Amino acid sequence: MTDAGDLQRSIARLDVDECLALLGHRVVGRVAFICGDGPVIVPVNYLLDEGTVVFRTTYGTTLDTIGSGARVAFEVDAIDEATHSGWSVVVAGKAEEIWRPEELERARNLPLQPWAPGDRAHYVRILPSSISGRRID
Repeated sequence: MTDAGDLQRSIARLDVDECLALLGHRVVGRVAFICGDGPVIVPVNYLLDEGTVVFRTTYGTTLDTIGSGARVAFEVDAIDEATHSGWSVVVAGKAEEIWRPEELERARNLPLQPWAPGDRAHYVRILPSSISGRRID
């Protein structure tokens, strides 16, 4: 049996279509932003909707900081520790709360159920300015 560390490794950049496909098959990612105390990274369950990342949140730091157009990064990955392989996709862009009545109604009809407890009635979307990814094999 060959040790995974002995295998030849390669890193490949993923194109946007590959990144979107990978984003569409996962349900948990991490949103990163800067607030008054410095960087914050919050795990969220999400879905990909018409090229935007949508998640639900409650009142508090996340909504207060990013709900009105803050620049954020969103990251999703899959790792196989046994083979030392995996992939990572990063979406950078502007976050905004979905509040227009017709858009909010549409968001409420998405199959997006928060895993975290509490009232997560606020919908946030990330409008991508860049989508990048890489795979290590």
